[in-house]
Amino acid sequence: MAARLKEEYNNNIKKRLMEQFKFKSTMQVPKLEKIVLNVGIGDAHSNSNALKTAIEELTWITGQRAVKTVAKKSIANFKIRDGYDVGCRVTLRGDKKYEFLDRLINIALPRVRDFRGLSPKSFDNFGNYNFSVKEQIIFPEIDFDKVDKIHGINITIVTTAKNKEEAFALLKEFKMPFRD
Repeated sequence: MAARLKEEYNNNIKKRLMEQFKFKSTMQVPKLEKIVLNVGIGDAHSNSNALKTAIEELTWITGQRAVKTVAKKSIANFKIRDGYDVGCRVTLRGDKKYEFLDRLINIALPRVRDFRGLSPKSFDNFGNYNFSVKEQIIFPEIDFDKVDKIHGINITIVTTAKNKEEAFALLKEFKMPFRD
C-alpha cells in the first residue's frame, strides 16, 4: 500500500500546484526527491559507543540502516584527523520518504517544546529545505529512558523545485508547519 502523503500528492497536490504556477506539463510540477537525516557526534572518534547509539537511534527513527560518516580532511581546531568517524546519516527515498515526512509533520514536530513553526527562510536557491531539531527524543520510536545523550538531527528535504517559491508551495501543500 502506498504512503498516505504520496497518494495525496498524486491525487490533489499536483493539480493544485499546476493551477497555481500555470505549468503546461505534470512533469514540471515539483516533487520530493529525497530526505536526508544527518547526526554529527563531536567525540565520535574517541567515544565509539556514542556513535553506535546514534546509528541505532537514527535507524529506529527512519526504519532504514544509518551509515557512518567520516571526516574528509583534518581540522586542527576541532582535533579531527582525516578518516575519523564524525557522525551518521540516512537518505530516504521512495515510499519511506513520504512515511517519514508524514510522521515528522503530524507526530514529531508537535512534540517539540515551545514550537512556533519552522522558519520559511531556510530554503536554498535550488528549492531544498534544511532545518534541525535539537532533540532526537521528539520521535516516538525513541525510548526516553534508554537515551544516554541528547543530540540534534539535521534534516534536509530535497525537491525538484526550480526556486524557493515552488518549494515553499510544495511543502505548504504537505501541511508543513511554517511560521507566519
